Amino acid sequence: MSIANHHCLSSLLTSCKSLRALTQIHASLIKSGVDTDSYFTGKLILQCAISIPNALPYARRLLLCFPDPDAFMFNTLVRGYSESDEPHNSVAAFVEMMRKGVVFPDSFSFAFVVKAAANFRSLKTGFQMHCQALKHGLGSHLFVATTLIGLYGDCYCVESARKVFDELRQPNLVAWNAVVTACFRGNDVAGAKEIFDKMTVRNHTSWNVMLAGYTKAGEIESAKLLFLEMPLRDDVSWSTMIVGFAHNGSFNEAFSYFRELQRAGMRPNEVSLTGVLSACSQSGAFEFGKTLHGFVEKLGYGWIVSVNNTLIDMYSRCGSVPMARLVFESMPEKKSIVSWTSMIAGLAMYGHGEEAISLFNEMTESGVTPDCISFISVLYACSHAGLIQEGEDYFSEMKRVYHIEPAIEHYGCMVDLYGRSGKLEKAYTFIRQMPIPPTAVVWRTLLGACSSHGDIELAEKVKQRLDELDPNNSGDLVLLSNVYATAGKWKDVASIRKSMIVQRIKKTAGWSLVEVGKDLYKFTAGEKTKGVNIEADEKLKEVILRLRDEAGYAPEVASALYDVEEEEKENQVSKHSEKLALAFALARLPKGATNIRIVKNLRICRDCHIVMKLASSVYGVEIVVRDRNRFHSFKDGSCSCRDYW
Repeated sequence: MSIANHHCLSSLLTSCKSLRALTQIHASLIKSGVDTDSYFTGKLILQCAISIPNALPYARRLLLCFPDPDAFMFNTLVRGYSESDEPHNSVAAFVEMMRKGVVFPDSFSFAFVVKAAANFRSLKTGFQMHCQALKHGLGSHLFVATTLIGLYGDCYCVESARKVFDELRQPNLVAWNAVVTACFRGNDVAGAKEIFDKMTVRNHTSWNVMLAGYTKAGEIESAKLLFLEMPLRDDVSWSTMIVGFAHNGSFNEAFSYFRELQRAGMRPNEVSLTGVLSACSQSGAFEFGKTLHGFVEKLGYGWIVSVNNTLIDMYSRCGSVPMARLVFESMPEKKSIVSWTSMIAGLAMYGHGEEAISLFNEMTESGVTPDCISFISVLYACSHAGLIQEGEDYFSEMKRVYHIEPAIEHYGCMVDLYGRSGKLEKAYTFIRQMPIPPTAVVWRTLLGACSSHGDIELAEKVKQRLDELDPNNSGDLVLLSNVYATAGKWKDVASIRKSMIVQRIKKTAGWSLVEVGKDLYKFTAGEKTKGVNIEADEKLKEVILRLRDEAGYAPEVASALYDVEEEEKENQVSKHSEKLALAFALARLPKGATNIRIVKNLRICRDCHIVMKLASSVYGVEIVVRDRNRFHSFKDGSCSCRDYW
């Protein structure tokens, strides 16, 4: 073959991006009689394994048919499988290489197969490969050792990772950073700091690894101190801090750092934007989220699917389904499964069951195949809209049509579906017939339904099951107390309260967030009156008096848990965090504003639900409350949930 033809074929192979085109080139090679040339066969395998989607089986056939495959060919296949959705096949290719006995594995072979073991989290396979590497004298090879450190880190074996690192004579920066990462993955924060402090040379990655480790471990103060010490902060550093604050519930700090990023003259990237939008989603910061949406459009990021998905989630979780729908309908590119599922989930949270189902059907008709998350969203929608038959149909369809085996979350949705609609015995029978062991969450869902519907006998049965799975959960005890309190069984309530005191089990404190302007304020039930709490407390007294006079409000004292005087019960329910948040928002509401958005960590009680309905009518405002389960939109004296929550 001439040099010109050789270069031409080589260029064609390198630029080939489809399996069909590659098979045509392969046919040309066979016709030219050069299909036995190791160079061209190696290039073919490389393109199939690395550059062309779903072409690994073809690469494997090429390798098996070649008379004398070399190490490069085997390594390419091992690497291709290690980076694929089937990394375990990388081990099979490596074993085939060893079995042939003609080609010996080198440092690349071991690095790729160890990476594969890390990708499917097989400590046993990784350990076997480590032994083989030692046998071939490559256990301390820098490339292999660094990959082994990553494997042991991914499998949470910090001691093994550090042992491999300590045996390196001259570790490079990649190895140093890998062992710090391994420490964090194994929850050894002190070990990570110890190694970081020993590093004589650090690069941007070193600092960013520490930042990411601290934020993922919830060590926010340590992350802030490290951030200040950094000699140079890049976009990864800022993004890590913003995402870290969002994940750890420090929403105001996420917003503050995003503003600082802009003041520093840096352009926000996709990660920092999705991070700060996530903070808006979790906190219900609608106004700040709208500002960020404008910023996304200004920067020209409106085409990025992940950013649009985060915007859909943000608007949905901030209580503006119309805005979420607008973003969804305006997406310039083909919608991903995440886009569809986020929109369905948004409708579900608001109780728009029929709309959610309609969108789910539209998704399947458009050619997008639903996944397990999609079915969780549509089942959730059925549950919150009381659509029992539809929920049963989708649960059946999931396995029958799409061959998706129901997970514990899907079973939980069905229990919730039956429980909310008052079919408690059906929910109980459904749990007992589950083919997989029910978790505490599944039983707890039924206990919550027993509390809502006042079924003492079944609640006691369910609590016995929960005692076996999660005996000291404060939420379960409170739910059972609610059942007893509603039935007036105060001795049982007192017994539960006494056991909580003896076992030092504390009830989860209720808190609520409210956005006023573009600032977030947090109120906690039972918190001492100080600062903005004083203002909220004073305004709440005025609100309650006005609701009594103008709307005939009478406290729903069944929400109080203890057998005390009526006046004390009223005092208990009046101090709930969402009432304080409402009062504060009413006190600070700008002139002309008519919307209040509150996010609560627990389920809204009946008394607070009544107060929100009456306040929406008396004060002429729309109040959106997102509690632990769903959204409630209060307007003109009624709620979007139709008192079904």
